[in-house]
Amino acid sequence: MNFFRGVMGGQAPGPQPSGAETIQKLCDRVASSTLLEDRRDAVRALKSLSKKYRVEVGSQAMDHLINILQTDRSDSEILGYALDTLYNIICNDEEEEQDESEDIASPIAVSGKHKNAFMADENAQKQSDDLGAQFTDRFIQDPEHVTLLLALLEEFDFHVRWPGVKLLTALLKNQGVQVQGVILVSPMGVSRLMDLLADSREVIRNDGLLLLQQLTKSNAAIQKIVAFENAFERLLDIITEEGSSDGGIVVEDCLLLLLNLLKNNSSNQNFFKEGSYIQRMTPWFEVGDDNSGWSAQKVTNLHLMLQLVRVMVSPVNSPGATASCQRATYQCGLLQQLCTILMATGVPADILTETINTVSEVIRGSQVNQDYFSSVNAPSNPPRPAIVVLLMSMVNERQPFVLRCAVLYCFQCFLYKNQKGQGEIVATLLPSTIDANSISAGQLLCGGLFSADSLSNWCASVALAHALQDNLTQKEQLLRVQLATSLGKPPVSLLQQCTNILSQGDKIVRRGSKVQTRVGLLMLLCTWISNCPIAVTHFLHNQENVPFLTAQISENLGEDERLVQGLCALLLGICIYYNDSSLENYTKDKLKQLIEKRIGKENFVEKLGFVTKHELYSRAAQKPQPIFPSPEQMLFDHEFTKLVKELEGMITKAVHKSSEEEKKEEEVKKTLEQHDNIVTQYKELIREQDAQIQELKEQVSSVSSQNEQMQTTAAQQLSQIQQHKDQYNILKLKLGKDGPSQADGSQVNGLQTEQLRKEVEELRREYALLQTQLGDKDELIDALKAEPSQKAESSGGGSDDTELLKELEALRGQVRSQSAELDRMKTEKQELLRRAQAAASESVPPRADGSADAAKMAELERRLAAQTSETERLEEEAKLSSESLAAMEQQHASATSTAAILQTENAKLQRELQESKKEQDDLLMLLADQDQKNVALKKRLKGLGETVDDEDDLDARDPTDDDEEEDDEDED
Repeated sequence: MNFFRGVMGGQAPGPQPSGAETIQKLCDRVASSTLLEDRRDAVRALKSLSKKYRVEVGSQAMDHLINILQTDRSDSEILGYALDTLYNIICNDEEEEQDESEDIASPIAVSGKHKNAFMADENAQKQSDDLGAQFTDRFIQDPEHVTLLLALLEEFDFHVRWPGVKLLTALLKNQGVQVQGVILVSPMGVSRLMDLLADSREVIRNDGLLLLQQLTKSNAAIQKIVAFENAFERLLDIITEEGSSDGGIVVEDCLLLLLNLLKNNSSNQNFFKEGSYIQRMTPWFEVGDDNSGWSAQKVTNLHLMLQLVRVMVSPVNSPGATASCQRATYQCGLLQQLCTILMATGVPADILTETINTVSEVIRGSQVNQDYFSSVNAPSNPPRPAIVVLLMSMVNERQPFVLRCAVLYCFQCFLYKNQKGQGEIVATLLPSTIDANSISAGQLLCGGLFSADSLSNWCASVALAHALQDNLTQKEQLLRVQLATSLGKPPVSLLQQCTNILSQGDKIVRRGSKVQTRVGLLMLLCTWISNCPIAVTHFLHNQENVPFLTAQISENLGEDERLVQGLCALLLGICIYYNDSSLENYTKDKLKQLIEKRIGKENFVEKLGFVTKHELYSRAAQKPQPIFPSPEQMLFDHEFTKLVKELEGMITKAVHKSSEEEKKEEEVKKTLEQHDNIVTQYKELIREQDAQIQELKEQVSSVSSQNEQMQTTAAQQLSQIQQHKDQYNILKLKLGKDGPSQADGSQVNGLQTEQLRKEVEELRREYALLQTQLGDKDELIDALKAEPSQKAESSGGGSDDTELLKELEALRGQVRSQSAELDRMKTEKQELLRRAQAAASESVPPRADGSADAAKMAELERRLAAQTSETERLEEEAKLSSESLAAMEQQHASATSTAAILQTENAKLQRELQESKKEQDDLLMLLADQDQKNVALKKRLKGLGETVDDEDDLDARDPTDDDEEEDDEDED
């Protein structure tokens, strides 16, 4: 007990042990004691000595303390002492840590006294940091120690959880990357830490926020895990509970953690936007009418809230993500709230500056947001556009430098990809739109352009250059602007006045002799005449401009003037590259010859390179926002650096090219332009066809939808009809049954009797119609019966035809025999003639034979003539017979066809007759059934007490009797 009394502050007799000896004894006690109370007292003593003897406790007791964490998990008190001791030896001094965290979190600059104190203790701080890093390295040598610490955080006991959170935060501060790696691979490591935000004890929750801040620094993987552990929802709930912008340091910690999760993390930004968390930021920026007396914490909170909005719409994000966030800020009213703060009175300067920067990035490149911003008016009398009020601050040299830079950035973002806004700004400079009673944006820009303040000159030049950026129409329109320099002198153009400031040697030159003013004017001129041949022609039309530029380029000036030389070379190069050779004295070739004689091509290219080699050029090319440490370093604009990068190579090639190469390039350009025109025409045609196809698709979709609606309506109607049918059938069944009362039964029977009468009348009409049709069929049958006699006559004509055919055949046989006889006689004649010729050829023919032959010849000729005449007569008769036979054959064919037609009609009539008989039989059956029904109904009516007429019976019977008589006649 004496030992512990000495440790805990009591005075023991005898020599006192040193701190190292005491710590060694305590460590032995922790390692060797079997009683938990002894180990607890020893650890408590180490805790009390850990701040004073940090090195000794850390070097001797760390392993024992870690062992306590592993073995004595059941006792929360000894665990708390061990964790506090480890925290004291690993963490640096608390006051220094607190000051450091405030310096990082607060955007307000610290005082000079604090800086001096910090510089005085710099060496001690470095030693402390090194010591904390060494102990941290020793602790995390075994990753299981970090895993053990994560497991201890699940303990709900305050004395264990709170020091565990602080210890892990200190480890992350000293060796963040290594500890992050261990936590990342630990199962449920991040989830355990996220549970700290749900702790009901504010101390643990607030220190959990600080822990998560250190955990999420520069580690995208952990940032994603934390975000998907519902961190956004929890943090926004805490901010709302703590009072939003009016809250305390807890709100600041939450905002810092949100910035860690969202900055340079596109996945978390998209998750934040898709979760509709941007809409929950709108109430943060609600300010009242009285904005005086803002607390430092409120300024810090609102500053961080504005930074959070800027992270979501930053130009360094992907264009698609930025555009979607910009739309969300407008739709939820966040942009309107920011514009309200922008135009409010009593807002602190740094909040106003950050609000201007935030509005700038919200409207940058978004046409809808830019249009809304152009419609915002300041609450003044008379109301003035917000753009005009901001430009008044920009050209006012008494305003803070940071605020003027923010206004310039806002004006640049308003005109970025906004041709409509560019036209509105340039229109305020044109003679037809100038209003003498009000201040316009153009008047403010001209006033700043020619003021005595070089920063105003530069800002106005850059602002006007942005009004012309990538807009050929406004470049040509700005050539119409005329300025009145002094009384009695004619007005000069704005382009001429800008060149006069650079070239003339009067009072204006002395003002413009400052490098900042000249750089601003040269940037304006380069932007103005680039890609605008008309502006180049106007610039070259002034005879003093080219000699001034060549003189500036050729001179050997100091370091400060090198940038001016480079910009003059760029301006002259633009005059060469975009020259349409409309001025004879300053064509492309003549300007190249002038450069070669006065400056030299190599020297010209070297001076041109001064622009990109300047140290401030690369700084301005990084971000669109103009951020400069001092006004003197405000020389380059971000968009102008893009223009220089684009033109430098083209100007260098244009200076070195010959006229023949330029002609070839012009021909190639013309050819490419023609091809581009053709491609453009085809693109327009394709667009038109796409539009037509889209219209047709819309028509088809509309027709399809109408068709579906009609089908749905038809289906509904069919279902309704079916329902009505079912209801009707049910009613019929109900009406067919006997009613509960006699009156109901008589009513039902009356309805049925009336219906039966109607059916009988209809059957009578059908029977009369069938009788008429039957009479027509009987007449047709009688006509068919008279046809056999005609057919017999036609068959007699057929026998005559047979006899004629026989006679014709006999005549043909006689003709054939006569023809054979004639042929035989012709043959004999030929033989006699041959013999006569042979006899005539002999020298002494016998006379008696000759006379006999002559007589024979005469006889033959006579017989031949008679035969020939007979033959001709027979042929004539045969011809006549053939003609009469052909006529008879034709008559026979027509008679045969007529007979076939009559037979077909007869068969058809027979079928119709059979069908009519069948129909009559069916009708008779129906009438018989109907009679039976009528008789049954009459009996039923008589049974019910109704009177029935006898005429109905007679009427019902007569048709049946007539039908039976007619059937008997048909059968006969």
